[in-house]
Amino acid sequence: MRIHFIAIGGSAMHSLAIALTHKNYKISGSDDAIFEPSRSRLKEHGILPEETGWFEEKITSELDAVILGMHAKADNPELKKAKELGLKIYSYPEFLFEQSKNKTRVVIGGSHGKTTITSMILHVMNYHDREIDYMVGAALSGINNPVHLTEENDFIVIEGDEYLSSPIDRRPKFHLYQPNIALLSGIAWDHINVFPTYENYVEQFRIFIDSIVNGGILVYNEEDLEVKRLAEETPNPIRKHSYRTPEYHTDGDQTILDVPEGEMPLEIFGKHNLNNLSGAKWVCQHMGIDEDDFYEAISTFKGASKRLEKIAENGSTVIFKDFAHSPSKVKATTAAVKEQYANKKLIACLELHTYSSLNSEFLNEYNKSLESADVALVFYSPEAVANKRLEEVSVAQIQNAFQKENLKVYVNAQDFKNQLSELELKDSVLLMMSSGNYGGLDLEELKSLI
Repeated sequence: MRIHFIAIGGSAMHSLAIALTHKNYKISGSDDAIFEPSRSRLKEHGILPEETGWFEEKITSELDAVILGMHAKADNPELKKAKELGLKIYSYPEFLFEQSKNKTRVVIGGSHGKTTITSMILHVMNYHDREIDYMVGAALSGINNPVHLTEENDFIVIEGDEYLSSPIDRRPKFHLYQPNIALLSGIAWDHINVFPTYENYVEQFRIFIDSIVNGGILVYNEEDLEVKRLAEETPNPIRKHSYRTPEYHTDGDQTILDVPEGEMPLEIFGKHNLNNLSGAKWVCQHMGIDEDDFYEAISTFKGASKRLEKIAENGSTVIFKDFAHSPSKVKATTAAVKEQYANKKLIACLELHTYSSLNSEFLNEYNKSLESADVALVFYSPEAVANKRLEEVSVAQIQNAFQKENLKVYVNAQDFKNQLSELELKDSVLLMMSSGNYGGLDLEELKSLI
């Protein structure tokens, strides 16, 4: 098949393009900007566009299909040409469903924990040499590409994002997968540019549960009351299996899981990650992995990329980076680090970077999210607020929203960087939370601070 990608440089789009080259599809693509690591990975596989931009001449009747990425606009010239030619146009999730129609689809949904739970499942399957297809939103040790598609594998595990499918398809991605087995980890309002009210956001998860195929399975976190309510109320004739955080304890800097055979040390830590582990176990059991084999494999799981990833450590100081940016993730991550390193000072640094986090109305959702930190620093760029065409937010608004005593707020990247260099890091944990880069901060430079 000949497939053209409009906006091939996206993290998910370029991974799908690479996966299809492994199936011997003929791939072309365009984008108006392609950054690393997408650029190098596309080049390595011989599908990097020769120049950036949109080119109508790339869209011909010889194409079997076009895949449209979220980065493109609805008036994209290549999209317009594809419509004129009557070509089949897929959103990313639509095409993924087409590739998995004859497989058992396992879809991991929720406002938080999706990537970690999906990564846990893939780690266990990889550990036991079980061949499956997958789509995950982060790099994982032992896996070359976040998307893997075959004709022969029976299962596909998909990270089910609730964001929109494409510029011309406003349905959340996870509504399109029709799971045979679904997991729902938790619900915490996000993406307010798309879902302006909490009720509207929750409705998307109700639709997701209703999209599970007749007789399918829902694995759900019973500790999340909204998830529990939706699971109990659904009229969908499906099997339901609830899970909760398992028994565990810490011994120094080590987290120990209490399993039927005794105590099992883990590479990961934090209540939220133990909760994720419990959900992953249920899913793996439905995929044919027994409990003992699951525990054997998960004991070696070190975490997904950018999820509580340790970037530096000496005898006194530890530095982590984490993708946390939404209120629920920030709260869970800071609490996890404080629990794990109870005898160290926790310095938590958060960048407000996303549309939701910079919205003046949404800011109050961050109330008490940094309460576990001993020292809390928040950085945001007024330019980012302006670029997103949002109402201006003030330092005072942020301090009032977080309700954190002695919270320091920075609006200048250099001032923030200078503050980091002046921190006393002895007997401390420095936690860097962001989906951005703090106005150009090289996190590798932080290693020189210890």
